[in-house]
Amino acid sequence: MNSLASRLNQAQPYALGLFRIVIGLLFLCHGAASLFGVLGGAGGSGATVPSGTWPGWYAAVIQLVAGGLVLVGLGTRGAAFIASGSMAYAYFDVHQPQALFPLQNSGEAAAMFCWAFLLLVFTGSGALGLDGLFGARGAASGSGERSEERPSAVTA
Repeated sequence: MNSLASRLNQAQPYALGLFRIVIGLLFLCHGAASLFGVLGGAGGSGATVPSGTWPGWYAAVIQLVAGGLVLVGLGTRGAAFIASGSMAYAYFDVHQPQALFPLQNSGEAAAMFCWAFLLLVFTGSGALGLDGLFGARGAASGSGERSEERPSAVTA
């Protein structure tokens, strides 16, 4: 059993990296659909969100840019923080007034994206991201390498 836990711990940065890639790609697709009318367009209508309209166009820009940054793992924590906040705003401003629970108000996607991005704020990019290429902080914060290289304050 301990061997399985050890293998899972070794794979954790890669699982986190794949999670980040999928979440970033899905978020980027939402923004591209709203801004460019691709992949079914805004709301599945094939249309685009009118430029400069609040909050739809701004949300779509955040989705496109933050989703792209999270996808490639560049500035993951900052981009995820902005994305999480935008989805919290979307949930409470657009969905929650219709009903209390996400299943009742069609806010499942907003709630899931909000929590997924909030997780990335705390975990960092994991493996397979550009954050690790541009500084020791990016690599240590998300790859899980810090526990082997430096003792933590609790174990020291």
